Amino acid sequence: MNSIVAIVGRPNVGKSTFFNRLVQRREAIVDSVSGVTRDRHYGKSDWNGKEFSVIDTGGYAIGSDDIFEEEIRKQVNLAIDEADIIVFVVDVEDGITPMDTEVAKLLRKIKKPIFLAVNKVDNAMRANDAVEFYNLGLGDYYTISSINGSGTGELLDAISEKVNDKEEDLEGSADELPRFAVVGRPNAGKSSFINALIGEDRNIVTNIAGTTRDSIDTKYNRFGFDFNLVDTAGIRKKSKVKEDLEFYSVMRAIRSIEYSDVILLMIDATRGFEGQDEKIFWLAEKNRKGIVILVNKWDLIEKETNTMKKFQQEILRKVEPFTDIPVLFISALTKQRIYKAIETAVEVFENRKNRIKTSQLNDAMLEIVKSYPPPAIKGKYIKIKYCMQLPTATPQFVFFCNLPQYVKDPYKRFVENKLRERFNFSGVPITIYFRQK
Repeated sequence: MNSIVAIVGRPNVGKSTFFNRLVQRREAIVDSVSGVTRDRHYGKSDWNGKEFSVIDTGGYAIGSDDIFEEEIRKQVNLAIDEADIIVFVVDVEDGITPMDTEVAKLLRKIKKPIFLAVNKVDNAMRANDAVEFYNLGLGDYYTISSINGSGTGELLDAISEKVNDKEEDLEGSADELPRFAVVGRPNAGKSSFINALIGEDRNIVTNIAGTTRDSIDTKYNRFGFDFNLVDTAGIRKKSKVKEDLEFYSVMRAIRSIEYSDVILLMIDATRGFEGQDEKIFWLAEKNRKGIVILVNKWDLIEKETNTMKKFQQEILRKVEPFTDIPVLFISALTKQRIYKAIETAVEVFENRKNRIKTSQLNDAMLEIVKSYPPPAIKGKYIKIKYCMQLPTATPQFVFFCNLPQYVKDPYKRFVENKLRERFNFSGVPITIYFRQK
C-alpha cells in the first residue's frame, strides 16, 4: 500500500511550495497572503523508486488568531490520525513561534515517523540560525529551501526509507480478499447500494449529504467469490469542505481508493456526470485501479429510446482517452442491476490480473505495428521489434524499438486501443512504455 505523507505547519511557512516540489507541478496556488491554500492538496510523489501520496494540509482558517490556532490544531490531529509519515515545516525567518511549540507538543506524543523541515534556509547564515529548532524536542531537523529546492533531496531520501515498499505489500496481500470501494459524491446512493446488496441496514441511510463519515468494510460473497465491499465517505466539492470532518472523509475516500482493487464510481443519474465525479475518476485512474461506473437512481429518469445510450456516450466523452470502461445503469432502491454491478466488478478485478503470454502478445501486436508504424520523424523510421508484459501488479507493457524518444502520445493511444481490442482489459488502466532494445 502507498504510504501517505502529510505536510503540516503554520500558514506561510512554505508548505505549498514544498508540496509542489514533491509532486513536481504547480498545483497548489502559492501566494503570500495568509491562508491562501484552501485546498487540502493531494498528489503523488516518487523518489528512489518509491511511490507515496502527499497531502498538504493547507492553512484553512481565515479570521482571528484563535480560530487559526484551533484550525491548525485540528489539521495536525487529522494528519496524525490518517497519515503514515508527517513532515512538520517551520520557517527559519520567524524562529520558533508559540504555534510551532504547540504543534511540536502534539507531534511528540505519537509513534509515527516525523520529519522537521526548517524552510527558507538559502545561505550559511540561516543554516546557523536553524540550530534553535532543536528546542522543539523533535530531534534532528532538515534545512531546506523549497523555493530553490536545496536540501529537499536529503529530506526525501530520509522519507523514502520510511515509505512502505510496494513489493512487500503485494506479497503480503496475496491472501487478503480483493477490495471493491464504492465511491462518489455525497448522496449518490452509495450506502443504499451496499444495503441493497447485503440486505440489511448495515449503514444508516438518510438523505442528508455526508452521513457516512468513515469507510466501512463489509465482507461479502457473491458468485462464489469473496471480497470486501468498502463504503466510503462521500467526496465533497472543495468549497464544501467546511468542517474538519469533511476533510477527514475526503482523506478517507482517497485512502480507500488507494487501498482498493476496483472502484465502483457511483453517480446520481438526476445530476449527471459532474466535475467532482470526473475528479474521483481520474484519482482512481492515477492510482491504476479497476473502474466501473454505476449510474444510480435510473428509475427516476424519464426515458426515451436512446436515453441510456446518450447518457453513456456523454460520460465516456468526458473521460477520454480512457473509454474502455463498463457503465451500468442501476437503482439501489428497486435493486435493478445491482448484482450485475458486482459481477462486472469481479470481471474488472480479473482483467486487472490478466497476464498475456509474450509469444501471444508478439503474434498479435507486431503484425499491427508493422502495418501501422509510428509516423517517421525527420526522415527517421521507427521500428518496433518486440513487446512483453511487465511482471507488475497492474497491466504494464513495454515495446522495444530503435528510437523510443520519437514515439508520441497519439501512437501510444493507438497501440493501447489495439491491445484493448485484442485482449480484455475493460475497466483497467494500462501503462505502455517504449524502450530502446
